[in-house]
Amino acid sequence: MKNLESFAAPGPARIDTLDSLREHLQWAIELEHATLPPYLCALYSLDPERNPEAVEVVGSVFAEEMLHLALAANLLNAVGGRPRLDTPEMLPPHPRRLPHSSLELSLLPFGPEALEMFLRLEQPAPPGAPAQADGYETIGQFYDAIEQGLRHLCEQLGEREVFSGDPARQVTGTHFRHTAGRLFAVEDLESALGALEEIVEQGEGTARGQVWDGDQDIFHPERDEVAHYYRFQELKAGRRYQRGDTPQSGPTGEPISVNLSAVRPMPPDPRLSDHAPGSATRTAQEEFNRTYCTLLNQLEQAFDGDPKLLGAAVGTMYALKGQALALMEAGAGPTFDYVPPQSRS
Repeated sequence: MKNLESFAAPGPARIDTLDSLREHLQWAIELEHATLPPYLCALYSLDPERNPEAVEVVGSVFAEEMLHLALAANLLNAVGGRPRLDTPEMLPPHPRRLPHSSLELSLLPFGPEALEMFLRLEQPAPPGAPAQADGYETIGQFYDAIEQGLRHLCEQLGEREVFSGDPARQVTGTHFRHTAGRLFAVEDLESALGALEEIVEQGEGTARGQVWDGDQDIFHPERDEVAHYYRFQELKAGRRYQRGDTPQSGPTGEPISVNLSAVRPMPPDPRLSDHAPGSATRTAQEEFNRTYCTLLNQLEQAFDGDPKLLGAAVGTMYALKGQALALMEAGAGPTFDYVPPQSRS
């Protein structure tokens, strides 16, 4: 955990009311969700038989982003907010901006362009970088601003006033495979800081400037796990990090095989308008969108007082995978457009 002294000087746009804290935690949910469609497109475009190591990396990062989404929802619930996911604002057309950031996200098949986008997305904050509550340069700086706000409000109001949410709304348990991260209840400042630490360290590494995220690699138990940014650096370099490696040295361990020819074709940023109304491809895209919005609804309900529904959401994800693969085999791709609830049946 970072110590309190490191936050003595307030930064711009300080989070200093409970309403502001809840607003920023909803932004955190929107931020974590915004990473999911790009990671899914890259993951589904990979042939698992011929690109197992790339599937392992992208799949593990996606699973951990789902974990971060759930932790962000636990944080918002803990401070008396209500997570919202089933809204048109969650799915603007791609390319789109990461919420409250200048970083652009596109839907791309796996390859050099997607890797560069993921590296920009997971870029660690420079040492000493200021907390940024809006217009943030890195995700870590945004979460630093939330941490500052939590500490400040607990000092001003007391923990009991800040953490006023119903504990029954917390989502816990081992619903997330392919990650060594933990999903746990947030009920006080200590557990809230633990949730923020889990999110940031899995993305950027421990203690800023470290390659490792503090967990064991679940696929290779003999190795420490590297943070998201450095997993993508491994794929880019075609080599793994090993003990003694640093961000400056780059990975010097065993080779990783990445076969760029073993990627399903997918046009960048697919659109419904690319295909005629009533055509088989457009109908399949519309079906995918209905399924994806059903997933958003299940997640919202799980985070809004019915935690058991998280299991149903995981089941919906398996249906999504089959629909996305069929689209890519047809030379198309998912569009991730919002479908209103009354149009999903």
